[in-house]
Amino acid sequence: MNRSDSPRADAAAQAEPLHTQADTAQDILINWSPQETRVAVVENGMVQEIHLERTLERGLVGNIYLGKVSRVLPGMQSAFVDIGLERAAFLHVADVWQRLPEGVTFATRRLEPVRPIEKQVFEGQSLLVQVIKDPIGKKGARLSTQISIAGRSLVFLPQDEHIGVSQKIPQPERDVLRDRVQQLVQQHTPVQQRGGGFIVRTNGEDSSDAELLEDIRYLRKTWQKIRSEALKQPATSLLHQDLSLLQRVLRDLVSEHTHSVSIDSREQHGLLHAFGAEYMPAAAQKLRRYQGERPIFDLYNVDEEINRALGRRVELKSGGYLIIDQTEALTTIDVNTGGYVGARNFDDTIFKTNLEAAQAIARQLRIRNLGGIIVVDFIDMVRTEHQQAVLQEFRRQLARDRVKTTVCEFSPLGLVEMTRKRTRESLARTLTQPCEVCAGTGEVKTARSVCYEILREILREARQFSPREIKVLAAPEVIELFLDEESQYLASLSDFIAKPIALVAEATLAPDRYDIVLI
Repeated sequence: MNRSDSPRADAAAQAEPLHTQADTAQDILINWSPQETRVAVVENGMVQEIHLERTLERGLVGNIYLGKVSRVLPGMQSAFVDIGLERAAFLHVADVWQRLPEGVTFATRRLEPVRPIEKQVFEGQSLLVQVIKDPIGKKGARLSTQISIAGRSLVFLPQDEHIGVSQKIPQPERDVLRDRVQQLVQQHTPVQQRGGGFIVRTNGEDSSDAELLEDIRYLRKTWQKIRSEALKQPATSLLHQDLSLLQRVLRDLVSEHTHSVSIDSREQHGLLHAFGAEYMPAAAQKLRRYQGERPIFDLYNVDEEINRALGRRVELKSGGYLIIDQTEALTTIDVNTGGYVGARNFDDTIFKTNLEAAQAIARQLRIRNLGGIIVVDFIDMVRTEHQQAVLQEFRRQLARDRVKTTVCEFSPLGLVEMTRKRTRESLARTLTQPCEVCAGTGEVKTARSVCYEILREILREARQFSPREIKVLAAPEVIELFLDEESQYLASLSDFIAKPIALVAEATLAPDRYDIVLI
């Protein structure tokens, strides 16, 4: 696959000029309630991203506790650790951090023999542990003593002296990034605060030195606070909670292009401002408390945008439309001209529709947070220069996406294949669940199909058993069809099996559900 074009790449002459990342005016709106936090990222007056976090669904992964070993199991090479939850958490020997012997490097540590867990921990011992897997069912949380703290661009490893780079970043760039981070750490970290290592995350590939340095300072300050709390708090105490969505807004979403961050809660505004003032002063300066009469999301019709983002069909201004289908394996996007006949000839109509679709698709990927493999079926274009212009415009729009994307050329079948990194559940998976009627297919059997299925089932039951009477309970539209167009076949079947068949309309039944009662 080819890597995405640079954000500075010029659009084709035929493409309508749009805002680039450099001139994007961004505002962030935060709607807070005790049960849910909702965040909308608005760029140039249009909603581009939606982020949600529900209080009851917030997990424990990333939290750091001062745990107390309650039991060591040498046979399982594991231990149970009390961290103050309902069930003791689980610690396996593979997740116990071991200090590197002299001469052993980070890269070769996996070759070192693992010491038995009974020689590393003992009952009653206080341990600094981090949750790496949430409790599931009757199983407790899974822990690790290898602490890591994530920032926007970097991950801090307080127990390791190592600068690493994500394997997803190409090799030449990895070496450059490693050297940059190494220099920033040496030049801007006081001697008394040195120690620990960093890993550059995938989304840190394009970070500036200022952004990397801000991350380094934030992560070191966070670790110092954790160490201080560990000395003060009793065992089973929570020392550090992974950042909430509110805090991640300041850490991950605010940039130099952000004009303001508005929140509609006085209490949360105060807490967030205090957090920002301590860790991210520049971001905290953009924080505002919204006190308007209208709900904050009404300013840009955010709720309407959310409802539209849950549908399959997306209307284009020209009259064309998109059909977006999300499956387990991939997401498909189909572009259609619809009623657009505005251009002078059919080729121009297709080209203009595809250009508008390229812009709309890039926005829909962000607002729906679609990730993984994505296949776009643009309308077939005869001219190669039209294909290249559409592809260039598509890549230019995707360059505004904070999530990493990779786009291929047009395939021989006229499809564009791309990937977008999965960062969290899509908007649809967060807000919706599979329909109980159609089981997520989006379709149900027709009333006539259900009628014929019932007739076959009656015949099967009558042959196997010898009921006095047969009663059919089905949806009203199915019963109505039996009493009208299909009445002749029902009467013929009743005569054939020599049993009366009674019909009962049951409004609570789904269109393709029914019951056959043998009396």
